[in-house]
Amino acid sequence: MKKTFVCVALLLAVSLSGCNQPAKTPPPADQGAATPAPGGGTATVDAQAIYKQNCISCHGANFEGGVGPNLTKVGGKYSKDQIAAIVANGRGGMPSFKGRLSDADTSAISDWLAAKK
Repeated sequence: MKKTFVCVALLLAVSLSGCNQPAKTPPPADQGAATPAPGGGTATVDAQAIYKQNCISCHGANFEGGVGPNLTKVGGKYSKDQIAAIVANGRGGMPSFKGRLSDADTSAISDWLAAKK
């Protein structure tokens, strides 16, 4: 019994150690979102790069899931605002990204994922 518990604990630790780590494979190509830049104009926030740096290790290079849920059709299930709230506050095993992502980054990744229907 103790051996089984240790094995399960090690498996869980190894599974979670990959979360929020840079990925080795890029996600499918897609566009970023334009956001206001300081001093006027707009700056492009690259939602794909945000996904690659923060999400791919749990949600997969093709949004297929793994440690985290499948996101291939997440926009059909949640609105942009609901996705933004999940990203900012976390949910279940997903950590909060409030303080790790800027509001512009959270908005860009939420827009991008909401388009996946």
